[in-house]
Amino acid sequence: MSTETITVGEVSAGDAAGQSVDLPIVDILTGRGFITGKSGSGKSNSASVIAEKLLDRGYSLMCVDIDGEYYGLKEEYEILHVGADDECDLQVSVEHAEKLASLALEQGVPIILDVSSFLDERDARELLKEVAKQLFAKEKKQKQPFLMLIEEIHEYIPEGGGMDECGRMLVKVGKRGRKHGLGVVGISQRPADVKKDFITQCDWLLWHRLTWSNDTKVAGRILGSDYRERVEELGDGECFMMSDFEESLRQVQMERKQTFDAGATPGLDDFERPELKSVSDDLMGELETISENEQQRESRVQELELELKDKEERIKELEAELEEARDLSAMAERFSRAMLEHASGRAFRTDITGRQSELNEHDEHDERGESGGTVVTRDDGVSRERQAEAESQAASDGFAHLESTDFGAGRMAEKAETAAGDGGHATERSSDQPGEADGSDGTDGSTTASDGEDEPTPESIDAPGDVEPSFAGDTERSVVANLRETLASLDPIARGMLAVYRTEPKLSPLDAHVRAGGDGDRTTAYRRNGELRASDLVEHAGRGGYRSRLRAEIQTRHDGRLGDDALDTAVARVTELLPTIEDGATGESTRDSTDESTEPAESDAEPAESDTESMATDAEIITDSSLVNAAKSGAGAEDEAPESHEQTQTEIL
Repeated sequence: MSTETITVGEVSAGDAAGQSVDLPIVDILTGRGFITGKSGSGKSNSASVIAEKLLDRGYSLMCVDIDGEYYGLKEEYEILHVGADDECDLQVSVEHAEKLASLALEQGVPIILDVSSFLDERDARELLKEVAKQLFAKEKKQKQPFLMLIEEIHEYIPEGGGMDECGRMLVKVGKRGRKHGLGVVGISQRPADVKKDFITQCDWLLWHRLTWSNDTKVAGRILGSDYRERVEELGDGECFMMSDFEESLRQVQMERKQTFDAGATPGLDDFERPELKSVSDDLMGELETISENEQQRESRVQELELELKDKEERIKELEAELEEARDLSAMAERFSRAMLEHASGRAFRTDITGRQSELNEHDEHDERGESGGTVVTRDDGVSRERQAEAESQAASDGFAHLESTDFGAGRMAEKAETAAGDGGHATERSSDQPGEADGSDGTDGSTTASDGEDEPTPESIDAPGDVEPSFAGDTERSVVANLRETLASLDPIARGMLAVYRTEPKLSPLDAHVRAGGDGDRTTAYRRNGELRASDLVEHAGRGGYRSRLRAEIQTRHDGRLGDDALDTAVARVTELLPTIEDGATGESTRDSTDESTEPAESDAEPAESDTESMATDAEIITDSSLVNAAKSGAGAEDEAPESHEQTQTEIL
């Protein structure tokens, strides 16, 4: 192939006039060429002549047609015409780029890539870039000589403006494609607008007639100053041919193309389009499959977009409903507060909530001399007298269990007194049995166990760790219980990871897993960490680390209504189930550590009988307080002087 040539014209001036002009095929296929000339000077005809000569010899090429001028080649040759309109054999997109490159190089199918039919120029550039990229990549392995003819090259590699990705890819093909067998020919009617680095690196050039001064300057600079004026006098189809393979500069008259001239200027004669050849059905079937798959993908994308739009609208509707529900909830809350203020005769307090607010309100009543609860006891006789009067009045009308505002403190005082009298064993019978808790039998509603009754067990008496913290009302008790149930459902290693996160925040799940006694299996570590995240027990702390959010979760589930002491108690209650972390292994005892913020330390050991101080719960009342004396006195003991006691104060947390 290295010695094969094609005849493209004859010398038209000089001593060699009339001699045929032959071009080496291998240099045309793999080299860099440039064809220029003003409109109508014959530049597109010269490009078509070279294409016809190569196709006659059975060599493949690709014509990048920007004006729809090359489909006339189908009059004589079986060439694939692809683009974006119905005039093409097949409508293609960027998804066809790899297949087109494979057909051109592996099966030797000549192709006309008609980018003039694309409505959006960005789509055309993206397709050309991807095709050139695929050709360049495949030529590294194929080493099959192949030529790209690119019309209006100045639009892709301009001299003054910046290049996009498509232009940079074509420059790459021009600089490095030759060693792989990929050649390129740029065609332009404005050489002044083409990047000069491309022109000066070309192996062969055809200069047709130019008249614009900026263009003739470029011709004079490349060919020589004498040719600046001579290039304006060339006839149609005539050009100055400059080539490195012959190291000559000749004035040449190019042959006329043999196929239908689709780029000719329309005249007054009737236009008759010749019969064009079609490509094989098998070849079209492969490309149509790609088109069908792309259409299905686009249809699916449209369906998903419609579904997404519907869901977005539904989300807006739900957000509107939620906002309306919030407004109604706020209105209901304001109404309930107004009713409460009207019933109580005092303003609703929002600075404190829950049971502690009730205790504070009763404490305020006691300070003002009103009938109040027995939560706080004082040593002065006035307080004890008011206490006895309130209890006597409640017992006399038979509604002591409803009117009493001590929230069970009296019964707890009686239980503590009984426990002190019989060695610490006391029980309280069910208030559902007649004649007991309601005081209708004239008793105080509690009694000690007799010989014939069941012996009370320690479980029947409130003890540390057996009940929810006393700060919590009925609606809050389930929060701690639910969290304890969640922790109990986790395996020991997962609970150990939570304990590790409390002491060592910002650890990765794998490090926490190993510290908790687990193995170094990353999948297992992240699975257990996922269980903790699903339960809102840990949160991401940045840089791949995690930390415990147990304290924040408890406060969140209480709607932010817990004070610091109550929150500390709740956290301590939940963390009883966490193991102690020692040297990367989980122990069986309760951990003693801190959470995201400071929390009270808690030990898992039960207090011994010999301990001088016992743990306080909401069931324990100091027995030597005035509260116990008031409970023992009864409704008819107002005049009995209580025994002297030291001033004490019992607070229910």
